[in-house]
Amino acid sequence: MAITDEQIAHALELFAGVGPLSTRKMFGGLGIYTEGKIFAVVMSDGAVRLKGMGDMIPRYEALGMEHWTYQRPGQKSSAMPYWTILDTMQDDPEATSALAREAISHL
Repeated sequence: MAITDEQIAHALELFAGVGPLSTRKMFGGLGIYTEGKIFAVVMSDGAVRLKGMGDMIPRYEALGMEHWTYQRPGQKSSAMPYWTILDTMQDDPEATSALAREAISHL
């Protein structure tokens, strides 16, 4: 399933407070960038995930954000450097953008 125009519009609204944004469709989803750095992805199922490095990892964990992992058949589980935003953040562009700006400072 490919990402929809509505999902893209929602993600851009969530991160409008980050600064200049650009996007790139990839693997049925969307990468969201600012100043050439990818800081978030939107999956084809609509899940919005923020990239986390350094001090953001314990911050995301303290917030209760879920670490993105996947498992290919017959292989061990692998973790990606992204965490799913909380449901409460889906309707709060101000909080989501603030957390994204914090995350970007650690990339």
